[in-house]
This record gives sequence, C-alpha cells and structure tokens, in this order.
Amino acid sequence: MAGFWLGTRASSRGYRLHGFDSVGSTSTEAARAAQAGDIGDVWFCALQQTAGRGRRGRPWQTVHGNLAASLLIVPDADPAISATLGFVAGVALNRALSEVVPGARLKTGIDGADHAQGRIALKWPNDVLADGAKLAGILLEAQKRPDGGMAIVIGFGVNVVAAPEGLPYPATSLRGLGLDIGAETVFGALSDAWVDAIEIWDRGRGISQILEFWRNAAAGIGAEVAVNRDGDVVRGIFESIDEAGRLIVRANDNSRIAITAGDVHFGTTASLRS
Repeated sequence: MAGFWLGTRASSRGYRLHGFDSVGSTSTEAARAAQAGDIGDVWFCALQQTAGRGRRGRPWQTVHGNLAASLLIVPDADPAISATLGFVAGVALNRALSEVVPGARLKTGIDGADHAQGRIALKWPNDVLADGAKLAGILLEAQKRPDGGMAIVIGFGVNVVAAPEGLPYPATSLRGLGLDIGAETVFGALSDAWVDAIEIWDRGRGISQILEFWRNAAAGIGAEVAVNRDGDVVRGIFESIDEAGRLIVRANDNSRIAITAGDVHFGTTASLRS
C-alpha cells in the first residue's frame, strides 16, 4: 500500500485501495480494472508516476513523493450528467487541500486577479491553485466495461514535494509553501472529501449545489481572463460558470460567450497572444 490509507468515511462506504510506491500511471491501472469488469469505487495511488498523462494527452511525470491518485467509478447516471463529475472532483480536492493546508482561508490575490480570494482556489476547468500557482490538477477519462457500460476514471495529481519546472504558468508544491505534509495524508483527506462531494452530487440530482460550491471556491471571478481555444483567444471578464459547467466570459463588446474547453489565464497573464 506504500503507506496509503482510506479515510474513515471512505472505508465505511466500502471504497477499496491499491497503493504503489511507483507506477507507470494510476489512471492506466484504473482503466485496466474497468476493462476487467471491476465494479468501481476503487482508488489507485502512487508516490511516483513514470508514464502519467495530463490534459490532451500531454505527458505528466511526477517526482517521488508527489501524489498521483485515480478513482474508478461506475456512475448510475446518464453520460451527460456523468460529465459533471469533474466539478465534484474539483470540490472534493479543494476541500481536502483546504483541510490539510494551515491558514487555507487567508485572503490573498489569486493568479493576478485584482480581488481577494481564499488561499486555496479552483481554476476552471480542472486545476487547484495555492496563492495563485498551480498546486494540483484533475483529469477525467471514460472507459468502456466488458458489459458495454461506461466507467469513469478520475485522476488527481498533487504537487506535494515538488512542482514541475519549465511550465508556461506558475506552479507550486506543498513543500514550496513551507508545509511538511505527506502524500498519504493528502490522500486520506481526499478520499473522505470525495465521499462527501459525491453524496451531495447524488447521481446528478445535486449538481446545482456542487456548482455553487465550485463557484464559491473559484479563482478569478470578476477578473480579466483570456481563454485559448486551440489558438483562438477569447478575452473578457470571467463572470461565472453556468448550470452546464461552461465558463461564461463577458467580452469587450458586452456579449457573453460560453466556453466548453480551453486554457485559461487570469489578470496579468491574460495578455497571451493568439
């Protein structure tokens, strides 16, 4: 188990856990379990990934001591509703990190935004920021099961001991924030926070509440934003996310644009070029 443990609420709900010291990809392990017919509610965790992946298939390796955790679930919901599980994951990870980071509710500027937000904040669509720098990320992948049904693999990556270098945006780690917290502790908090969030989601019936939690923890609402959609850059003010989870941008001509996917930059970093 490499020292990983489930939180008390996760254990009581019957979640299972496979822990690794090092593995190619926790999401690959979860996908293999889905292909073999696993019923889900099982975590795969590692202190190191050697063949991980991020958004759009980008390679994502982690140094030893960071947290890579993937959850395999078989949701009893329509695929369109299951797509909102990314917001459930964001709320859970934000709550878990806020629990383990002292002073998480301190007010500070976020990612160049002019107004104050909490120290730990969510960045649309799938990142968690600490003091404006990327601390963690989330990736959802659908996986077909032998019975023809669909499983969802939710991958979480948290910079515990080190942040990647050479990125086009600021990144940080728990150690970089001056915190001596292990990946196992972060995962224990995450496993319980997931239980709380998924029970609120309730097969999609509670998505409005989840989205409200997400908005309350969001970085950059009201700030200048630039969204790069494969080279097409949309600029304006980040107003909110709608009930479908789309990013709503008020453009310079006062029109409102709904964004379904893209790379987001706030404040002083919102001047990226197309």
